Amino acid sequence: MTDPVLRIVKGDPTPEELAALIAVVTARATAPAPPPDTTRASNWSSYWRNARTPLRPGPNQWRASAHP
Repeated sequence: MTDPVLRIVKGDPTPEELAALIAVVTARATAPAPPPDTTRASNWSSYWRNARTPLRPGPNQWRASAHP
């Protein structure tokens, strides 16, 4: 015997409410996956964005710029 996929742990749903829940879960499980996001920056450009620390202007910051 297999374990049930859904189990009601609280409350007493009507048959109509249970049918609605099963319909939503089934529709969500069979829905196609969303298309991949093509607006994302390439791995190469996003790497350099994160690899370098931002510049912080201020007095004597030129000294700190030579020591990462």
